[in-house]
This record gives sequence, C-alpha cells and structure tokens, in this order.
Amino acid sequence: MALLPALQAEDWPQFRGASRDNVSKEIGLLRKWPAGGPKVLWTIPVGQGYAGAAIVGGRVYHNDYDEAKGEWGVFCRNLTTGKEIWRYTEPRKIRPNHAITRTVPAVDARFVFSMDPKCNLYALDVKTGKKVWQKDLVAVYKARIPPWYNGQNPLIEADRIVVATGGDAVLVALDKATGKELWKTPNTINAILSHVSVMPATLGGVKQYLYATLESVMGVSAKDGKMLWNYPRKFNVAAAPSPLAVDASQVFVTGPYDAGSTLIKVSNAGGAFKTDTAFDMKNNEWNSEVHTPIVYKGHFFAVGKKKRGLFTCLDFTGKKVWDSDGKAAFELGSFLLADGMFYVLEGKTGMLRLLEANTTGYKELGAAQVLSGEDVWGPMALSDGKLVLRDLSKMVCIDVRGR
Repeated sequence: MALLPALQAEDWPQFRGASRDNVSKEIGLLRKWPAGGPKVLWTIPVGQGYAGAAIVGGRVYHNDYDEAKGEWGVFCRNLTTGKEIWRYTEPRKIRPNHAITRTVPAVDARFVFSMDPKCNLYALDVKTGKKVWQKDLVAVYKARIPPWYNGQNPLIEADRIVVATGGDAVLVALDKATGKELWKTPNTINAILSHVSVMPATLGGVKQYLYATLESVMGVSAKDGKMLWNYPRKFNVAAAPSPLAVDASQVFVTGPYDAGSTLIKVSNAGGAFKTDTAFDMKNNEWNSEVHTPIVYKGHFFAVGKKKRGLFTCLDFTGKKVWDSDGKAAFELGSFLLADGMFYVLEGKTGMLRLLEANTTGYKELGAAQVLSGEDVWGPMALSDGKLVLRDLSKMVCIDVRGR
C-alpha cells in the first residue's frame, strides 16, 4: 500500500500570511464539515477589538488590551491548546473608540514585532516575550495617531521591518535586531497616517513597497526608500484596505465609505516610473470597505458592495462575475483562501461559511456558527489545519483539517 506524504504545516507569520496575499498553501483540508461544524480546539476571552493572530512554529501570537488594568499586551499561546506561554504587558490608557485593538504581530524565528493602538512599535524576544527595543512613531517621526487608533500591521522581511509613519517620513525601514533606521522616505507629499498596511511588490522589475493615504497610492524603492511613483486618488474618511499588486505591472486599490476602486498600470522606462489608469470605479460601483481583496485565477475576490456585504468575484476589468446576493451577506467580515476554498465570516453574526474557490459562481460547501456578532471583522490565520479567528470578545481555534 502506498503511503501518503505527510502534510506540512505552513506558518502564518504576519497580517495576510507569509506572502501578504491572504492565501495559505495548506492542503488536505475538510471540504465537508460535520453537522455541528469543525471541532473547536479552544476558546479564550479577549479585550474588545479586531486584533487577529500570527502563527509560527505551533505558537499563536496576538495583541490585546485589558480595560480593567489599563494594560496593552502581546500574548504567545500554544496553537493546539490555547495555553498561554508568555505575555508582555505595558501600562497604556486607551479608551474604546469603536473598540480598541486592530493589528496583527509580525513574527520570525527571533522576534515578535507589534504596534499598539497609539503607534508604538515593539520588538520582543520570540521565546521569552522580553522587550528588545521600542520606537514611538509619534515622538520619533511626528506621526499623528489615526481616527479609531492605529490599524497598520508591520511588514516583516528577512532583514527589516517596514512601517508607514506620516509626519517626517512616509515609510521607514528598520533593522530587526536593533530598531536602527535603514532608510526613510521623506514626506514631501504631506502623507497622513491612515489604516493601510505596507505591501511588498515587484513592479517594472524593481522591488518596492506599496502604500496608500487618503490622497494617493504610491510605490517606494525597497533598496533606499526613494519614492518611485505617486498616483493621485482621493479616498473618503479613512483608507483601510492595502494596495494589492495584481501582477508585475498593475496595482489594485479600494477603500471604504463609497470610495470605489482603481486599477493602476505602472511602467518603468529606464528607471523612470509612470502610472496610468486601467479603470476607476466611482462611488456608485464596487468597493471593499475593510479587507484587502485576494487575487486568484485572474480575478479579485472580496467582501464588498455595490450592495453591502456581498462576497464578490470581479475580473481584471472590474466587471462583476458573480456575488453572494440572495445566498449570504457578510457585512464587513473577513476571508481567507486555502486548498481551493474560501473561508468567509459573516460580520454581523459570526457564521463561518466555506465556499468553493471558482470563477463561475457562488458554491457553498458548509457553514458553522463559530462566533457571535456583532462586528466580527478581525482577520483570520491558518496553520497546521487550525484556523484562528475572533469576534469582539473571544478568540477561537477550530480544526479545519480533521484528525
């Protein structure tokens, strides 16, 4: 009898996973759930917020806030049991402003990097939780804390952490071990910090970082922080979803509050970058309000609107291929792609739906009431067949592989 190859666990080390694309490479996941839904491995209470998890080496890392103690913290837990391994806490006075926590740590073999609601960036020892260094973006770079607090998730790479600051700089790259500044992008465009997270891309053959503000979308050189291009585009009230590299020459960006969506063509002629508009969907068309879309098989997938909360498939011209109208409404719920399936949360109810990932139509494979409403908006994380997700007051881990 032939032996099946062992299934390998993939880490989920930061916001939207290792490649920042919200796609897991895990396989062998259940395509049909038991009548009661996937097995719940553990449940823990958390402070009010949307702060999702990172998973590395069988450990879960997440941010939290204890209102009774006035403490912000980073926690490390066992992925299988939820048992706490260590915690780092800091006294912080933070009043609820449409909840409190919003961000996902970035983790590697040595460090945990975390940003608190008031724009402090911490580097912690991954084994012990001991603080290695700290940088206050408000004090150092004159950053302005965004409305509803910081929603930016730090980007981790081999030798650096990259974050947006506003104030004196648009973006900064920091040495992981010391916090020393490797470079910064001078803020000549008066960029103000919003809730967008920095995204990696290679466009026109040049490695760069994508970022967006309420006024524009931009590409910054990974080598030295030079602004390579800046595409003017206004967004309303707040910028939340991150710019998304579609391929080697196109960037998709969308935003909340009827901001619409834009596909930008980026070209490089001898080091001089140029941008053009492929399409621009205005406020009476489609947009994703909180979560960055997923690119899969030449299409965009996201919870969005014209009609609010529909899980939607769009082609690269911006044309709707299908949506969940008449079948399910997801409000501002999150989603994740793994093993040819989408896991999609209903933002008002906490119902988790399993959908077949295809470009032909909405096909539901299963549904389970794993959380409770309201405002179930936090991002998910998946590793070793274990899906970690949360609502406003609790975090749960469910087995989606089946043992």
